[in-house]
Amino acid sequence: QVHLVESGGGLVQAGGSLRLSCGGRTSSTYVMGWFRQAPGKEREFVAALGWANDRTSYRDSVKGRFTISRDNARVYLQMDSLKPEDTAVYYCAARPAGITVIVTTRQGYYYWGQGTQVTVSS
Repeated sequence: QVHLVESGGGLVQAGGSLRLSCGGRTSSTYVMGWFRQAPGKEREFVAALGWANDRTSYRDSVKGRFTISRDNARVYLQMDSLKPEDTAVYYCAARPAGITVIVTTRQGYYYWGQGTQVTVSS
């Protein structure tokens, strides 16, 4: 069992930045992802990092603004130029890579954190 813990959320004005962090007993052999869920909406994919850090994927609305990265067992989501529509609870997710290179669907992940709130004011 992998226990994931997110941190770094908070309140920020539009145009500002936040850096989310996710810690857990993972390694570069895990595929990692970030998802978010706004009130009344489905949890949606935000970004993913393949094993060995050689591949990334982003939802279109965050491309060029968000960056996913890994340092040993911690995974980060750098969020720049934040917009009010980025407001949500952000979740970290993980799964052993195996033959899977990268995962962008909720169903593809085995382990989840409890989430961290990000609020962007206009």
